[in-house]
Amino acid sequence: MPRLKRIQKSAGNDRYYAALKQRYRKTQQELFLGLLALLSVILTGTLWYWLVEGWRFIESLYMTVITLATVGFSEVQPLGDRGRLFTILLIVLGIVAVGYIVNRFTAAIVGGYFQEGMRLNQRRKLMQELSEHYILCGFGRTGRQIAEEFSVQKIPFVVVDADEEAVQRAQRMGFVAVQGDATQDNTLHLLKIEAAVCLVSALSSDAENLYTVLSARTLNPNIRIIARASGEDAIQKLQRVGSDAVISPYVTGGKRMAAAALRPQVMDFMDGIFSGGDRTYYMEEFLLDPLVCSQIGQTLKESKLRSLTGVLIVAIRREQGELIIGPTAEVQLQARDFLICLGTAEQLQIMNRTLCPINSSHLQRPLWE
Repeated sequence: MPRLKRIQKSAGNDRYYAALKQRYRKTQQELFLGLLALLSVILTGTLWYWLVEGWRFIESLYMTVITLATVGFSEVQPLGDRGRLFTILLIVLGIVAVGYIVNRFTAAIVGGYFQEGMRLNQRRKLMQELSEHYILCGFGRTGRQIAEEFSVQKIPFVVVDADEEAVQRAQRMGFVAVQGDATQDNTLHLLKIEAAVCLVSALSSDAENLYTVLSARTLNPNIRIIARASGEDAIQKLQRVGSDAVISPYVTGGKRMAAAALRPQVMDFMDGIFSGGDRTYYMEEFLLDPLVCSQIGQTLKESKLRSLTGVLIVAIRREQGELIIGPTAEVQLQARDFLICLGTAEQLQIMNRTLCPINSSHLQRPLWE
């Protein structure tokens, strides 16, 4: 969809929600006015019988209520012509007030205003509660796979898509989804991008992904951004505007297919680690925080991480970017190192408690929890 049409659709969504709020408030006002009119009639009737007819207050209120309810009870005390004329007027006013309330209430139910109000309240509450979450832009074929993987890993995330059908499809699958244009700053603000930890832009167009990445990086310089790209040119452009990682489904898919053909056992092993909810082994990364990690300055042998946890340290990435594959026992642990580890869920939990790390990828909510 061209960007102009997406902008128009986003503006249409904003107008829709604004109109929805206005209709909901109007219905509330109408029901409140009807209730106020009914209470006024009850008060008027009670005061008349009490002050004019000289009855006791409880008798006046009782007479007013049974008159408006039309239950057919006899008069509390005999009434003269003046009192009967007033009672007739009271009945008419009561019928008008009750009829108005019933009419507005029925219209609200038929029009679905209560359901819309509930949706608005749920949407508002959801947006207020968003914190340390992932934002998934686009719910096409790629976005759906990402969402399913996030769901398996119990990662807090919200889906945003401009297509109403895509949003409804995501909601039917049990995902939190919002209709909106991810290329617009107001949409990203709505999704609380300032409090998000990661944004994944999986829109169908490279231009839309480019706009989304540029907006996201401007609004939150610290957020991690993963973008989808169709070709090599788009990969370079997305990297230039601030993407931390750019994935091309075609390039990656081709490489994986070639690897599956040439090294099937390796690919089966890697798939078993990185995807699926019934995994035995997991890969995770741990950040050595100088404020909490006591192993900094020790060698791997001195830290005894392998014997204490059973976790296999596959690689170490230094803060400067150096990657040490298969570190030996003499490698010294440094502050801000990332340990890339392989192990079972229980082993990784022990490793987590041993290092007390800040999990950079999942906000201290590891995949294996």
